[in-house]
Amino acid sequence: MQNPQQMSPPRSVGVLLFPAFSNHCLANAVEPLRGANTLSRRTLYDWQFLSLDGAGVASSSGLTVQPEARLSNHPGGDYLLVMPSYDFERHATPATKRALRAAAGRFKTVVGLDTGSWLMAAAGLLDGRPATIHWDEMENLAESFPEVEVIEDRFVIDGTRITCGGTTTTFELMLDLIGQHHGALLRLEVAALFMHGEADPRADPMLRLPGDRLVQAAVSIMRRNIEVPLPIGEVAARLRLSQRGLEAHFAAETGMTPRAVYTALRLRAVQLLVERTSLGMVEIATRCGYTDASAMTRAFRREFGQPPTALRRHRPTGVSSLK
Repeated sequence: MQNPQQMSPPRSVGVLLFPAFSNHCLANAVEPLRGANTLSRRTLYDWQFLSLDGAGVASSSGLTVQPEARLSNHPGGDYLLVMPSYDFERHATPATKRALRAAAGRFKTVVGLDTGSWLMAAAGLLDGRPATIHWDEMENLAESFPEVEVIEDRFVIDGTRITCGGTTTTFELMLDLIGQHHGALLRLEVAALFMHGEADPRADPMLRLPGDRLVQAAVSIMRRNIEVPLPIGEVAARLRLSQRGLEAHFAAETGMTPRAVYTALRLRAVQLLVERTSLGMVEIATRCGYTDASAMTRAFRREFGQPPTALRRHRPTGVSSLK
């Protein structure tokens, strides 16, 4: 886990909305970032909603979002998420193209979500680059912009340009970026928070999940068994794997052992209970699977360099109790 002394400033994200944007796509873009902030207990990501003219933008289902700024007035940042969804061809106006080209000079990375890659291509931001789009529009994109290398993929990361093929893949892309920025453990925790990868292999003996989904499923099992931790062999058995097989998947996906990930999840639970409740250390130890408070404190100190009581001494007043 990250040492508080080594924390970097939040990554700045602009979310550029166009009329008829998809609520589903917007939620899948922003909620993983919110989840990462919540789980890490600090602001890893800061985002602002933008539009070209600063006026309210109505989604395809009628929900209106009031942007915080015009795109032209935004100073820039780490990521600009371009989100037109429906009516994307109508939005490819000369003004939009100019605005996107100018924004590309202020934002480190431009990201086309759903059909956002169409507007990026129209602005010349994808010339000579691989890109993808919602699969319904893939042939159209390839024919309209032959200078773009259109790829059938869920998302494509090419340096300072990222494109994504739809709403579900937007969630997967955000998880991938969280993992790149803050490590595999936080990525897995955010995925588990939204029950992503919860498919149960026991439902179909012929089902074979890819390695990342197996790891996510294992983390979900661990999160549901914090108070009475399961042996790693039992976690593996619930996924119809050997313990050695599960360890191999964790090594490949996270560079950590299942036991180390399980311990980190339990210590994360300790942090949350210390910071958000008034429970005593004995009760917190019990809830987080430790035989006594001393064992919990030793593990916590090894991980964070201070006892859990130090967090409580600096806890803001008025913290509500967790149920």
